[in-house]
Formats: sequence, C-alpha cells, structure tokens
Amino acid sequence: MSGKRKVLLLTGASRGIGHATVKRFSDAGWRIITCSRDAVPPECKRDPNWTHHITADLADPADLEHFVVEAKRSVDGALHALVNNAGVSPKAPTKERLGVLNGDLEDWHKVFQLNFFVPLILARAFAPALAHGRGAIVNITSIAGHVVHPFAGSAYSTSKAALSALTREMAAEFARLGVRVNAVAPGEIETAMLSPETAVLLPRIPLNRLGIPSDVAGTIFFLCSEDAAYVTGTEISVNGGQHIY
Repeated sequence: MSGKRKVLLLTGASRGIGHATVKRFSDAGWRIITCSRDAVPPECKRDPNWTHHITADLADPADLEHFVVEAKRSVDGALHALVNNAGVSPKAPTKERLGVLNGDLEDWHKVFQLNFFVPLILARAFAPALAHGRGAIVNITSIAGHVVHPFAGSAYSTSKAALSALTREMAAEFARLGVRVNAVAPGEIETAMLSPETAVLLPRIPLNRLGIPSDVAGTIFFLCSEDAAYVTGTEISVNGGQHIY
C-alpha cells in the first residue's frame, strides 16, 4: 500500500506552517517524510502516514548532506511533492528590525544558506525522484520578499525575494522533467516567527484577521494536487489581501 501512496518531503515540520501542512497531506493519505531541527511532538509520531522524520539543521552542510542521503533512502523511488518550508529570520537582542546597516554580515550568509540555497540544493538532489513521480515543488516565500516589512529583517526579506526569482527559474527548467514549481507567500500568520507587535498591521489586512497555519497548508496542498496540474511558475499570496495596499 505504501508504494502506491503519494509521497511528500517537507522541511521545517515541527511547528507552525510545516506542522499544519503535514496534517493536511496526512488527512489526504499521503506518505510523509519530514525534517526539522527539533524532534516532532510525541503525538505526531502516532500518525501512521508520517513515516519518517529526520532531525537535522539544514543550515549545517554536514547535516544537510546527511538529510539528503537518508531522505533519498526513505523516498525509494518516486517523490510527488517537495515543500521547502524551513527558514530563519534572525532578531536583534533588543528585538529591533535588522536592516542593511545594523545586521551582522555573517547572519546574512546563514539566512541565505537556509532560506535560499537549501531549497536549490534539495530541488537538484531530488529532481530524478520528482521527475519519476511527475511531482511538484512548493517554495515558501513571504510577503516580506515584495515590500519593506516593518518587522522582518533585510536579510530575511531579500532571501525570500531571491527565492521568488528562483521559483520562476526552476519552473522553466523543471517543466522539461514534468515537474511543476510554484511558491506560496504567506503574510501575517500566527506562528512562533510572528512578531508580538504584528497586531498593529491588522488595519492593513482587508480580511481583518491574522492568518493561521492551515490557511497556508491548504494552498500548498492545492499546488501539489491534480487540481493545479496546469499551474507552474506562480506565487500565491496568502495574506488576507494585505498585498493590495
């Protein structure tokens, strides 16, 4: 039975959007392989579809290499969806926004490694399995990649803008393999990454509420489903209309 089910590989799975995405795919009967720096909550280990979790810090080259080797072993053939969700947004000790002038340059390297280079490396590593499964890639970008955000730092914002451009380039190249590549750009979603001051942005959100992880998870699932079979090179904003202001 497991060989007939579709297979999802997702990074950043232990909480927030990643955790909600695992639940959405599990509810649809997909077999799920995940990665995060933290172990998954005990109750999640009882999910029969969540078959394999690899604890690794993908920003560490050694951990990344280990993850790729072990995940390939677990995929064992066709991969139907790769969701690049892991990301990092460093904060100053004083909680101020880290900009171009006050951010540590080494932090920029770390942010781009995880937010930009890891999705690129994983897409290349799993291209044969994705081609075999005629699968889909979804990169998680951000509203901060398109506008100057009051809380997200410059390194995070520019890494997400670069990931948006990478999504377009990947879509053009992976189409030859029968693989679709899209992105989802969340706005203010209630996760651990959200700044406590985010509530001040509510007047700029037409739907007048913060998003919840399942709002994003549903869009990710759509892009990996047959309903999106003719959708590639697209970035879907999931932000309650915040981008129109």
